[in-house]
Amino acid sequence: MKTNHVKAKLKRGEASIGTWLSIPDPTTATLMAQVGFDWLNLNIEHMPIGVETASLCYSAIASTHTVPLARPAWNTGENIKRVLDNGGWGVILPMVCTREDAELAVDATFYAPLGSRSVGGMLHAVSFQTDPATYYERANEEILLVLQLEHIKAIENAEEILSVPGVDAFFIGPNDLLKSMGKKPGWDSDDPVFVDALKHLQEVGKKYGVASGIHVANVASAIHRREEGFQFIAVASEAGMMLSKAQEMAKALDCGQDREVAKY
Repeated sequence: MKTNHVKAKLKRGEASIGTWLSIPDPTTATLMAQVGFDWLNLNIEHMPIGVETASLCYSAIASTHTVPLARPAWNTGENIKRVLDNGGWGVILPMVCTREDAELAVDATFYAPLGSRSVGGMLHAVSFQTDPATYYERANEEILLVLQLEHIKAIENAEEILSVPGVDAFFIGPNDLLKSMGKKPGWDSDDPVFVDALKHLQEVGKKYGVASGIHVANVASAIHRREEGFQFIAVASEAGMMLSKAQEMAKALDCGQDREVAKY
């Protein structure tokens, strides 16, 4: 059975960097899996990615040295099961705000005795290049569980959330966190309330041995956050990369000067 090297890195205290996949297309996933990121996360929560397409993406990604992850539509058992049973190596669960949310995530992600994930399926084992029996025996060791702490309520409940056994990492969604604080959404902010919230989460994460993660807009921000001690770092998305580069080229060629052009 293949080893989840992202989970192993986080346990060793090392940084692991990946990006978001927002385009519902296995070909895009295949190409992005060759780039060299540690992991690729399917953004099922906000994009039109169905289970069949997701399964093909997991297969394409898992065939390389890149780890296939997914952010399901919500932190519920059926959403988590559909991701893991069809080839995902882990989940990044949105809007975890309470200890109960965290306990639900652990229960749905892992098999007994840690959780109550049901046994069945075939593609999960294929994704790890093993047989079902071996997968059922070792899945709890290899599946990565990341909780998104992206609301002011999660900051207030950080101790209760991150002390739940089974959580590998937390992940900060800056846009949602700022919005919940009554501030303008964005990739980053120097607002003291936001800055203090990030520091608090890192401190609590260290206390309970949970790796810290965050979403950033670009390479410079990723390097900065890595130097601050963040380990699980997502850089932009494949769609954002494509559009920003395409826009740069169009601008250099004086295209689109006669109309309003979106900024990426």
